Amino acid sequence: MPRNSVVAFFLLITALSSAQIGGKGTYQFLNLVNSPRQAALGGKIITNYDYDPTQGLYNPATINPMMDNQLSLNYVNYFADVNYGTASYAYLYDRRTKVIHAGVTYINYGRFDGYDELGESTGTFGGGEVALSVGYARNIPWTDFHVGVNVKLISSKLEEYTSFGGALDIGVIYVYEPWDLHIAAVARNIGTQFTPYHETYEKLPFEVDLGISQSLMNVPLRWHLTFENMQTWNIAFSNPAREETDLEGNVQAENITFIDNIFRRMIIGVELFPESGFNLRLGYNVRRAEELRIIDQRAFAGLSAGFSIKLRKLRVSYSYARYSTAASASFFGINLDLNQ
Repeated sequence: MPRNSVVAFFLLITALSSAQIGGKGTYQFLNLVNSPRQAALGGKIITNYDYDPTQGLYNPATINPMMDNQLSLNYVNYFADVNYGTASYAYLYDRRTKVIHAGVTYINYGRFDGYDELGESTGTFGGGEVALSVGYARNIPWTDFHVGVNVKLISSKLEEYTSFGGALDIGVIYVYEPWDLHIAAVARNIGTQFTPYHETYEKLPFEVDLGISQSLMNVPLRWHLTFENMQTWNIAFSNPAREETDLEGNVQAENITFIDNIFRRMIIGVELFPESGFNLRLGYNVRRAEELRIIDQRAFAGLSAGFSIKLRKLRVSYSYARYSTAASASFFGINLDLNQ
């Protein structure tokens, strides 16, 4: 049974490997950065196996007994008056051996001025989306592998149009305690729209991520390496600003190489003092840096940093992520230990 479960997981990833990345599916908010910790470490970390219930929103295989009675609340002041946030909670039950995880992710797009085809005002309108999830994970007997599933119900309202959908996240993580080594994979947003906005059913933003992390021996540091969007090969796009024109007027587009497609999947993060009451976090998102940087200017796109402080049963986190010269975002979060 354990062997069949692992095989089925990777067969599912292969079967869905034709999916595309950003802008080619609906409910894109499902893949937003969900906490200050994630933001500080580059945006997508799937290997944290500890107290933090927010990690269960992204990789359900990380749901574990250390999350018992932990409540996490996170808020993001995003771009152009867009706000979003997450809440998650885990509970240990059944003789304190099994954990159930619940979470919510929401986004509010703010208010907009509406006009008809003649330019006449139709008043203001808004938009928002929310996803409710329930997750569960278990250890594959006699192994260091853990598998987990999130079941999500999704509701979206954009002006007068509404849509409902459902999705699954399926994850696996290998936890080798002697080396404090974690290796993980997750397939996210496997699902469909139950009702479309109008008549056309759209794909969900399916994504496959791989990750590895480890704490260094005798050094208070944990490093993280994530490879995102493994479901499709071409994730690098040529930048029109990098086109070259020769003396005869011929335009040569930016050459996207094999190496570009490899490196733009990489997200690198480090946590200093990960086990203490105060820790620092740094991250670098290669694809974000390449796609959003301005030519011949130092904008520090792709960099992120943050910290957390534990005050008895309360842990407060803050992170700052740089997207470009014109855009950055702040992430705020608290983790409340209800056991104390």
